Amino acid sequence: MSRDARTGPTSRRVTPTARRGAVRPTPSARPATQQAGTPTPGEGLVVGPVPPGARVAGVLLVLAALAGVAAAFPTYLVVGGQDLSAVDGFGSALVALLVPGVHLAVGGALLRGAVPKFGLAYAGVAGALGVGQLLIELYHGSSSTTRPAVEVLAGERVLTSGVEAAPGWVLGVVALGLTVLAGVVAIWSWGRTVMEDGGALDSVRSGLAGSAVLLGVTAVLCLSLPSSDVPDELVTDPATGLETVVTQEGPRALLERPGLALLGGLLLAGAVVLCSVIAPSLRPRLAVVGGLLGVTVVVLGAALTGVRDAASSGELEWTLPGAGLLVAGLAYAALTALAWRLRRGRS
Repeated sequence: MSRDARTGPTSRRVTPTARRGAVRPTPSARPATQQAGTPTPGEGLVVGPVPPGARVAGVLLVLAALAGVAAAFPTYLVVGGQDLSAVDGFGSALVALLVPGVHLAVGGALLRGAVPKFGLAYAGVAGALGVGQLLIELYHGSSSTTRPAVEVLAGERVLTSGVEAAPGWVLGVVALGLTVLAGVVAIWSWGRTVMEDGGALDSVRSGLAGSAVLLGVTAVLCLSLPSSDVPDELVTDPATGLETVVTQEGPRALLERPGLALLGGLLLAGAVVLCSVIAPSLRPRLAVVGGLLGVTVVVLGAALTGVRDAASSGELEWTLPGAGLLVAGLAYAALTALAWRLRRGRS
């Protein structure tokens, strides 16, 4: 009886022709969506096309940075015939250039389309905080003479009985206006920007959020009081020899000013807390870093301004709220660095 070729041992063999004709999967045969979404090792970061609005926000941040740099060196305001400038030495120059420097770096990265949601989160937070700062600056240059009082402007204790706007103030207002506009464009572009990761922060978001909220409340409490103030004088009565403490009029607290300054202070305080709540909830991880960086720069800039005022004026001394604000700014910086370092996602 002959053996059927289909049932014999040769029926399981694969001929060389069949091998050569077999379809082997190649990287090019994968779906386009899988190619575009291939995660990088550890991070799992996926970046889609960058919308034009994100690049526009980057351009506005760069312009705000250039205006802020230009505003640091000319005369800021003329108060009672005295020219005030924000920069009078190397240390004050570093303080004045802190915010514009970070704006320039983040805006340049956003303009190039690199990690867009990092830049958009930073621009959105900076714009939200810039609204209150803008109103306070408008008060200093235009409305502070309505109710004259002692203020600390550019490190000098002055009486705002007569204030004239100077180029430094105008450029500063332009810089803040561009920052606010960049924030509006960034918020508008957020939902149109595709950027995701492997969820490196998912397990620690609650801890980050709690720490950020605590720092936000602390920063607001410290911002509500002057970072530098005039110390009380101890006066001795020559007739009786009794010593009396005489309180000198010093700079007003953030929420003690009227009009635009009061509204700006309320908006700034609310924005610090709100941004501290929102930033840790953003996705991906680099967006959290950008949001926290935006809060860090504003709080740390305000704290260092208080240090500069106390160091440059013999009439002023650094206060406990000023020291607390500096600690809060450094803690924000540490929280931002922590979010940056947690780059390993769960496999």
